[in-house]
Amino acid sequence: MMKEKSRARVCIPVCERRASDLVVALARACEIGDIVELRLDYLGGGELAEALESLNELLKTRPCPVILTMRPAEQGGFHEFDNFNRIVFWDEHFLFNKPDVDFADIELDLALFFRQREGEGWQGLLDWSRVICSYHDFRGVPDDLDEIYETISRTPARVMKIAVHARDAVDCLPVFHLLERGAREGREIIAVAMGQAGLATRILGTSRGSFLVFASSDNEHSTAPGQVTAEELREIYRVNEIGEETEVLGLVGLPTAHSVSPLMHNRALASRGLDAVYIPFEVYDLSAFIKRMVNPRTREIDWRLRGLSVTAPHKSAIIAELDSIDSVAEAIGAVNTVVVENNELRGYNTDAEAFLSPLREMVADLNGVRCAVIGAGGAARAVVWALRKEDAEVTLFARDIEKAQPLAEKFGVLVSSLDKASFKEFDLVVNTTPLGTRGEHEDETAARTDQLAGARIAYDLVYNPLETRFMREASRVGCETIGGLPMLVGQAAAQFKLWTSTDAPLEKMREAAKECFEKQVSDTQDESK
Repeated sequence: MMKEKSRARVCIPVCERRASDLVVALARACEIGDIVELRLDYLGGGELAEALESLNELLKTRPCPVILTMRPAEQGGFHEFDNFNRIVFWDEHFLFNKPDVDFADIELDLALFFRQREGEGWQGLLDWSRVICSYHDFRGVPDDLDEIYETISRTPARVMKIAVHARDAVDCLPVFHLLERGAREGREIIAVAMGQAGLATRILGTSRGSFLVFASSDNEHSTAPGQVTAEELREIYRVNEIGEETEVLGLVGLPTAHSVSPLMHNRALASRGLDAVYIPFEVYDLSAFIKRMVNPRTREIDWRLRGLSVTAPHKSAIIAELDSIDSVAEAIGAVNTVVVENNELRGYNTDAEAFLSPLREMVADLNGVRCAVIGAGGAARAVVWALRKEDAEVTLFARDIEKAQPLAEKFGVLVSSLDKASFKEFDLVVNTTPLGTRGEHEDETAARTDQLAGARIAYDLVYNPLETRFMREASRVGCETIGGLPMLVGQAAAQFKLWTSTDAPLEKMREAAKECFEKQVSDTQDESK
C-alpha cells in the first residue's frame, strides 16, 4: 500500500496581471501549495509599479513561504526586461530591504554578475542562502547540461534550478541524471523537463530529490509548458506517496495529453492500495525509449518499471522491441500491453477480448453471425480477428478499398466500398473509425440512418462521447447499440491484471473514464467563453 513518503513540496506560481489581485491570489495559492512563486514579470508597466509599492506589506502578511521571481522574456518571462532594469530590481527589492522574501529566483547570468560584483568589492552582498539560481531552455535539452550544472554549482546559491524542454520522453533522462548528481553531491536542486513529454519529471521529481515541483492552481494559470495542476499531482498521481519502491506503469503513445488512461489506472491503483503510479509517456522515437528507459538490460534509469500500455502510433512497431508476444498479439499484429518481468519485455493484446465481452451479452453465439466492420486501421485488425475467431461472417467496409485489401486478405474476409453500402442484411455493424469522437469530428458518422436500417446491432468503438452520432442514427431505425466505454474499461482491466496479478476495480475505472469525459467537455466550454 502506498503511504506518504517524504512529502512533495508543491510550489504554486502566482501570475496575476493586475496588482490588485495579488493579495487574494497569494492567499489562495498558499491554501493549495506548500510554497508560492510570485511571478512579478506578469505585471507590466503601472501594474508592476503599484505592486512594488505594496510588496513589503504583502510579504509581511504572507501565509506561506514565497519565491520572488522577475523572469525576462528571453528566459520564459511574460514581459521584456533589459539587464539594467533586472539589476536595479534586485538591488532595490531583495539585496538590502526584503527580509520577508524566503527565496529569490535569480537567473544564472545575473547570479554570475552579482558574484563578480561582490568579488570586485561591492558593498551590497547578496544573501545567497535565499537564492535559487536558475537556468531555462525552452528550445530543448542543451548538449552542455552538465557544464551548466557545474557553472550554477560554483555560485553560492542555496538551490540550483535547471528547466529544459522535452520533445520526447527520453529527454527526461538527463533531468533525472541531474537529480541523481545533486543527491550524490548533497545539493538542493530543482530539475524539470517542461512540455507534455517531460511530465514524468514532475510526477517523479520530488521522490528522486527535487527540492520542489511546480504546479498550477488551475488550468488557466500555468506558467510553463506541461505544468499540471496541484490537484492532479496530489489526487491523480499521488506524489506524496511516491517513493523509491514505487512501481512505475505508463502509457506510450503520441499524443498522450487527452488520454483517459492515467486517471483510470491511477484510480484503480489507489483503490487497490498498490504502491504504483501510472504516467503518460509521449514518445516519438520508440526504439530509443525502449532501449534507454524500458529494457532492464539497457535502460539508463534506475526505477521499478513494471509495464506499459501502448497506443497509436506504436502498437505494431513495438513488437520488434519485445522479447516475446502472446498468440493473440501475434495473430493481430499489434500489442497494446507490455509487461516487464524477469528482465524481459513481454507483449500482449487485450483489445480483442475486451471488444467481444460486451457483445456476448447480446449475442451468446457469434458463429455464423453476419458482421460488417467499418474501417481498416489498427482497431479494425483486432475486431476482425476477434470476430473471425468466433466464426462470424465478416465483411470489411472502407472508403479506400485498396487500403483495406491487405487487412481483408490477412484474415480471409470480404471487402466492400463504404460509400454505397447498405447494412440491412447484417446482424452487427461495427464502427472502428474515429468518426464521431468528441472534437472536430463529433458531428460525423461512419454510416447514415438509411444505411443502418435493417441491421440488428450497431457497435461504436468511440467512447467519448458516450453516445455518438453513429449510435443515435442506429437507434432511430431500431438498432440496439453498444458504445465504446465497455471495451475501453475491459482492455484496461485486463492490462491491470497482467501488471498487478490483481482484479481491477471495474466500477472505479468506469467512473474515472466518465469523469475524464465530463472534464474535457467542461474545459472545452470554458475555452469557448
